[in-house]
Amino acid sequence: MKILVLYYSRGGNTRAMAEKIAEGVVRQGAEAVLKSTDEVSKSDFLEAAGIVAGSPVYFGVMAAELKKVFDDFVGIRKKMEGKVGAAFATSGHHTGGKETTIFSIIQCLMIYGMIIVGDPISTGGHYGVACKGSPDEGAVHDAVEFGSRIAEVAAKLSRD
Repeated sequence: MKILVLYYSRGGNTRAMAEKIAEGVVRQGAEAVLKSTDEVSKSDFLEAAGIVAGSPVYFGVMAAELKKVFDDFVGIRKKMEGKVGAAFATSGHHTGGKETTIFSIIQCLMIYGMIIVGDPISTGGHYGVACKGSPDEGAVHDAVEFGSRIAEVAAKLSRD
C-alpha cells in the first residue's frame, strides 16, 4: 500500500515535516512516496491509497504550487474518491495561519472525494500537524504519529 506525501517547500521546513510524516507511514508497514509539487504525477495520485499534502502558509492558504497540482489533476478526481486525505502546514509565525492553510488543502481533498484524517488525539486531535519554522522535537513526534495514523486508516479502509 502506498501513501503519497506531497509537499511544496521553499525553505525546507515543509519538506522536513513531510519526511517525518513519511517515517510514520513506513512505521505502519506502508510505502511512503515522498514527492514535491514539481515531481508528482497523476500516476502517483492514482496508485496511492492516501495522500497527505503540505504547504507553507501563504496569506493563510496553501502555496500556489500545491494548488496548481490539485487544479491540474482535477480530471482524475473521481478516481480518488474513498481514499484517505490529510494535510499539514508550516509557517514563520506562531499564529501564522497554519489551520486556515490546512483547511484550504482539506477543501481540495474533499472535492476529490477523499476521506479526511486529522492528527491523532495523542498529538492534539485536530486538523493535521503544523509547526513554526524548522520542526522542533514536538513537531517531529507529531508528524511521525500523523503519518502512522494516515497509513493505519488507509490500511483499514483497504480491507473493507
